[in-house]
Amino acid sequence: MSCRRPLLSRNRAPAHLAGLVDSHCHLQDPAFDDDREAVISRAVEAGIARILVPGYDLVSSRAAVALAAAHPELIDAAVGVHPHYSAVATGAEWDELASLAAQPAVVAVGEVGLDFHRDLSPRDAQRAALQRQLELAAIVGKPVLVHDRDAHDEVRAALLRWVGPGAGRLRGVLHCFSGDAALARDLAAGGYLISFALPVSFSSAVGPRAAATSLDEGTYLVETDSPWLAPGGGEQRNEPRTALRVATELARLRGTTPEAIAASAADSYRTLVGR
Repeated sequence: MSCRRPLLSRNRAPAHLAGLVDSHCHLQDPAFDDDREAVISRAVEAGIARILVPGYDLVSSRAAVALAAAHPELIDAAVGVHPHYSAVATGAEWDELASLAAQPAVVAVGEVGLDFHRDLSPRDAQRAALQRQLELAAIVGKPVLVHDRDAHDEVRAALLRWVGPGAGRLRGVLHCFSGDAALARDLAAGGYLISFALPVSFSSAVGPRAAATSLDEGTYLVETDSPWLAPGGGEQRNEPRTALRVATELARLRGTTPEAIAASAADSYRTLVGR
């Protein structure tokens, strides 16, 4: 998707940031079919240590698993149905998704959630798909990767008041966080990580920028949401190395260094996925 031009940071992003994790990148998307291996090479050259590739439907979930199998030293897979596709998933597809989620190589269930901005699936279908996948995550004992657009109150309630199968409470990530500081603190207190993408560098992103300054260490991640959220300035497709720009902006907001942001986010990611 296209996006507004980001606010220019006073600090220029480094060309290399060792150990950085891109915690949400749809590297299996057809947008990368022509040069996927080159994109991967550029990510490695930029210092990126892990890339989490979430599914958004069954086909993309299968592709995420295959990509992780091809690059186990770099890529982790998640499987799930995005709210945009929640109304079209069939019973057989849900069954296969559950089987994929149980595989040891799959580290999370996602991308799941609610999108009341575009409403490409009816809201009741979105709610049902979210609850189904929260239950799946609890059963397989894995975190959820949550999409929340213009649905903050319902997402907060669904995650923090959730009661279902499995031991303990749910855990996971609010990806490409678009809420405010209060929402971020509530979710972090409930065991969720808050993940920031390039929009945190927009001057108009008042809520996410406030959230970025208010969170404790160990509660945030860095991501790109590639191939979407293109940086602008002539670049029409996002890719994992943009995570360096995100880390640099978070460092500026938090009064620290990109290296410290990368290290903190990598520690949080390892705790999240258990590897």
